[in-house]
Amino acid sequence: MDDIEIFLNRLFPDKKVYESLSKALGDADISSSEELGAFIEQHHGLSLKVYVSNEEIKNKAVDEITEVLEKYAAENKLSLAIIVDEFLNLIDNEAHLTSQAKPRSLVHRDGDLHPAVHIWIIKRKDMGIYVLLQKRSHEKDINPDCFDVSAAGHVSQGEEFRSSAVRETAEELGLKIHGSKLELIGLHKFYNDDGDIHDHELRAVYLCREPLDTDHLKLQKSEVSEVCWAEVDEMLASMGTSDFQHCIDLTELQMIKKAVF
Repeated sequence: MDDIEIFLNRLFPDKKVYESLSKALGDADISSSEELGAFIEQHHGLSLKVYVSNEEIKNKAVDEITEVLEKYAAENKLSLAIIVDEFLNLIDNEAHLTSQAKPRSLVHRDGDLHPAVHIWIIKRKDMGIYVLLQKRSHEKDINPDCFDVSAAGHVSQGEEFRSSAVRETAEELGLKIHGSKLELIGLHKFYNDDGDIHDHELRAVYLCREPLDTDHLKLQKSEVSEVCWAEVDEMLASMGTSDFQHCIDLTELQMIKKAVF
């Protein structure tokens, strides 16, 4: 029997959590923990994969549902895996951010279009435009040990693009930048197919022109192993060589040049 995938979203009100559960269980009519228990008693042998959103907040419906499922799993009346994951809002065909949210791991499995932010920290020096590059950690599941944009990340459910950019810059680089210092230079669709990971993003691309001393950065070691400055034209010239291992999008470098000159 295939696993039934259930999404328990901590940002949903109780009624909506139960509606989502009922739909996943074949449009069952479940609105309480007691009704969930009765449903399981009538359907022994279910195999459930339950994804719980990773917000650190209480949600009565989510907590009581997981408690009931764990009880019946302990009694061997169902097979259960509970996965805590970041939920991402999806983007529709018109490039609009929707209220529909899905676990990040499944978004990457299924190739759903989802929001992300890229932050390019730049400086002028000797007539050139330099960008701060991060080297992705060896622990990353996508493009480990490759040079990349200054800071980047997904827009978690319920977040806005700009606030996500502020958060990611602080998390990855230890750099606190006010949102007003981030200049939006465009939206960019990107797709990367890497084995079982299908990453389909709509990226908001930001520039930050604030002075920066790299010695004062506090790198998030699980994400970033090191940083360095690189001149844009020199980088463009070396992007096709084996000496420069990177996952930088050429389109974004061209966006930077257009915005600066």
